Amino acid sequence: MAGRRKVSGGGSEQDYPQDYLTTAQAAQRLGVKPETIYAYVSRGLLTSVRESRQRGSRFATAEVEALAERSGGRRDPNGSIERIHTRLTLLADDHLYYRGRDVRELADHPVESVAHWLWRAELADVPPFEVAAARAEAVRRTVALLPDSARLIDRIRMIVAATGTTDPLRYDLSEPAVVRGGETLLAVIADALPACAGARPPTGAALAERLWPKLTARPATPEHLYLLNAALVLLADHDLAVSTLAARVAASARADVYAVVSAGLGVVDGRHHGAAIGLTHRFLRDALDPAGGPTMAVADRLRAGEHLPGLGHVLYVDRDPRAELLLGLLREPAARDDRVARVLSAVDALTGETAAREDLFANVDLALAAVTHAMDMRPDAGEAIFAMARTIGWLAHALEEYAQPGLRYRAVGVYTGPRPNAN
Repeated sequence: MAGRRKVSGGGSEQDYPQDYLTTAQAAQRLGVKPETIYAYVSRGLLTSVRESRQRGSRFATAEVEALAERSGGRRDPNGSIERIHTRLTLLADDHLYYRGRDVRELADHPVESVAHWLWRAELADVPPFEVAAARAEAVRRTVALLPDSARLIDRIRMIVAATGTTDPLRYDLSEPAVVRGGETLLAVIADALPACAGARPPTGAALAERLWPKLTARPATPEHLYLLNAALVLLADHDLAVSTLAARVAASARADVYAVVSAGLGVVDGRHHGAAIGLTHRFLRDALDPAGGPTMAVADRLRAGEHLPGLGHVLYVDRDPRAELLLGLLREPAARDDRVARVLSAVDALTGETAAREDLFANVDLALAAVTHAMDMRPDAGEAIFAMARTIGWLAHALEEYAQPGLRYRAVGVYTGPRPNAN
C-alpha cells in the first residue's frame, strides 16, 4: 500500500508505512490465537504499534511475514499448518481489495468481469455466461425432484452436483477449462433455480438479471439490478474464510471444479458461516415487527445470552466496507420507497441500540438482510446470493491451488486416546 500514516509506538508518534496487519490478521497469517500474538510481543518476536485515532495494535506485515517464514515448514507436536500464499484478496485498514483493486471500485463492474479479474487477472467486458439448453434442462429436471420446502442453498448444492455429472471433461484442471467450468456453473445456478411465483422472466443475459426473479417477484429496475450485482461482487471472496479453506483443500487433492464448489458449499451451511445470514435475516425481521421493534429484538437476544447477528466482525475494526457500500446503495431508493426507508430505519436503530459497544457495527450479513427485506426477497435469498458469489472466489483459489504441489495439507493429529498395552 502506498503512502504513510501516523501511528504511535514506544511512547512516541512516528511515520510508518501503511502495510500493517490487525491482531486478528496477524494471528490468521501465523496460524495462532490472538492471545499468542501478544505473547510474541512480550518475547520480542513481534513489535506492536498503535495508531492514533484507531483502536487496537498493528503489526508490520513484513515482520509478520518474516516470522511466518522462520516458523514455516516445521512440524510441531500440535500439528502442522500450511502457509498459504495468495495474490487474490487483501483485507487492510477496513478496506477489501481483489488483486489490489478496491471492491468499491469493482462494484461498478459486471460481476462477470470481476469473476475474470479474480480468475485470470483480466478486468474487461466479457460475453454473457451461457450453458447449452439441453444441459440446463437436465439439471432443472434433477432439481425439480426436491420438495417445495427445499431451501435455495439445498437447490444450489444439487445444481452443482448435477452440472458436474453432465461434464465428461470435468477432470481437465487447466486454467481455460476451469474458467469455462466456472462460467457454465454460474449460468446454470442462475437459470436452474425456480422462479418466484408471479415473477417476470429476465429480459437480459447478465447474471444479476437472471438471478433476480429467482429471489423475488418484485419487478427489477436498473437500480435494483445494480444493487444485486454489487452484492455479488462484494461477496465474491474474503481471503481464507473457512469455506475457502475447504475449497483449497479439495483443490489440493485435485478435485474437479464442481467438487471444489461442493466442498465450499458444505461448509457454508454451518451456523458459524453462511447460515449466519439467515439468523441475521430473522433478527432484522424481529426489529421490523411493530409489536417489538429494534429495542426488543436486541433485548430478547441479550436475555437469551445470544450474540447479536449482523453486528461486528473479527477482521474489521471500525466498519465493514461491504456493508457500508450496500447500505449506501439502499439510501437512494429509500427516498422514494417506504418499504426500503422502513428497513433502513430499523438497521439504523439496531446499530444505535448497540452504539455503546464500539466493536458492534453493521457487517455484510446485516446489509444483505436489509437488501433482502427491502426488495421483498425470499427469506433464504441472502444465502443464495452469498453462495453464488462465493463460487467465484472458491474457483479463483482453486486455480491458485492447482498450480501448487498436490496434497500439501496434512495436519498432524494429537493423539489423546488410550495407549497400546506395552506388554
